[in-house]
Parts: sequence; C-alpha cells; structure tokens
Amino acid sequence: MTVLQYPVPPDSEGCRLGIFLRQQGVTAGLIKSVKYDGDGFFADDTPIRTNETVHAGQCIHFALPPDPPTSVAPQPVPFTIAYEDEFAAVLDKPAGIAVHPTLNYPDGTLANGWLYHLQQQGTTGVFRPVNRIDKNTSGLVLCAQNAFAAPLLAESARKCYLAVVQGQLPLGEGRVEAPIARRGDSIIGRCVRPDGKYSLTEYTVLAVGASHSLLVCRPRTGRTHQIRVHMAHIGHPLAGDTLYGGSDAILQRHALHCGVVCFAHPLTRAPLRIESPLPADMAALAAAEGLLDGWTLSALRCDG
Repeated sequence: MTVLQYPVPPDSEGCRLGIFLRQQGVTAGLIKSVKYDGDGFFADDTPIRTNETVHAGQCIHFALPPDPPTSVAPQPVPFTIAYEDEFAAVLDKPAGIAVHPTLNYPDGTLANGWLYHLQQQGTTGVFRPVNRIDKNTSGLVLCAQNAFAAPLLAESARKCYLAVVQGQLPLGEGRVEAPIARRGDSIIGRCVRPDGKYSLTEYTVLAVGASHSLLVCRPRTGRTHQIRVHMAHIGHPLAGDTLYGGSDAILQRHALHCGVVCFAHPLTRAPLRIESPLPADMAALAAAEGLLDGWTLSALRCDG
C-alpha cells in the first residue's frame, strides 16, 4: 500500500483540504477516488473531509486506492527494467513486441510481460504506459506505478529517439514542422497533408556515412508514426521502414530506438534520466556506415 504524506506549511493555514491537495499535484480524479473508493484523508490521525480546512504543522496523509482489475493476462515476455521504484518504471522493449494488447496482437505484449513481472514479485497492478512506441520501435517506455504518478509523469516526460535514415543529411540541427493526417483509408498509414494535425519534430544529425545518417530526434508533438512520417517527408525515410519508402535490404524493421527518457520524479520532483544504448541490429548498421564515432549517449539532451 502506497501512502502519500504532505506537511502543511504556514502559508497554507486555513486552506480547504481539496484545494491544498490540488496545490500538491493531486488530481481531482484521484481525490474523488480516495474519497469514495479508498480509506479517505487524514490530518495526523484524524479523518478530514475535503471541504474542511487544514492547519500549519498538520501532516495530511492518505493511502492510494487499490488498482482496478485488469483483463491483461500475465505472460513471460522478454524486456529489461531500466528503472523501477514505487512510483515509476522504465522498461526497455526490444523490437517486435507490441506495447499493449490490440486486435492484431492480443497477447505477448509488454503489458503482459509487466503483469508477469508483478506476479513474480508476489504483487498485482495495472500497466500504465506514459509513452507508447510502435511494435518495431525499440527502446524505453516510461510507466506510472499508480494513479497519482501518471499525470505528473505525462507532464514532465521528454524523450530522445535515435534514428538511422537513408541518405546524407547536413550535420547539425534541423526541424520538420508539417501536419500529419491519415493516409487515405488506411488504419495504420499516415502522411503529411495540409488538413492534418500540427506536428513538429526537432532533430540533430550526429553522423553521416556513405548512404545513411544517424539522427537524434525529439518529437515535440505526439502524432502516430511522427518521426517516420516526417523523415520520409523530407526525403530521408528510416532504414527498414517499408511503410514509408525505406528499404529493408539491410535492416528488417524501421531503424528507430527510444534511447533517452527524462522526467521529474512524481514524489520528490528530482530530475531523472534513463538511457538505453543502440540495440545490436541498429548498432551493426551504424557501425558499417561509420556512424558511431563523435557522439555519446550521455551527451544527448532531451530538451535540445
């Protein structure tokens, strides 16, 4: 059971509990859930209602309500845990595994694997991914461990993707600001189109080889296939990305990897940075093109 505690400072004297909790980052939805589905709120050892006032020196505390039942079945699925505590987890997903069950991928997903991990620890929970990546994109997926952490992680999370694109791009900074829409009647495909949703990808070209370039991409909006669509739009599709004009002669999946995730810890607000090196298939392609020299993962900045 996770219990949150908030000492009341002098400048919150006489504040209503509901307002005080919102000021601490507790969402209205969670306040309602604690009130009706949990054990309620306490000022020191005394129950307190949300319309009552708090006083300096009190310690407001409450237990997070239990997670709702989940229909996702625990299954052993290959992934590694890059970071884990009571509030957040960062999972390193290999290419070829979907993040959560869908009609096409009903099981064998990262969600199934996470529930299996919890089962092996003798506990239960739900899968709350803050960022989702495509089935054939590898790398880091940030997850919230509870309903309190989810909105705070979503607000603070920043991601860096490593991409190997076809062709030679000039070294240095670039950006693609182009609206993205569905491609025809396709459920999956996307395209740049004037009536699409605003989309912005900022990137830095780290290295250039004879036929490929290595980029770090920072999507500033969260559209489906955004990096893949934007790179294809400027004439440099990702290696292996046959959906958007890339060739799979060297790599049999699109060359995209979420290599860095930065976020503020939901409880302490301390900045955290989690890294994942290029997987073997992308590293082999990058090495063959001489793209691994002159940069380090630790030097990549989530905010540009």
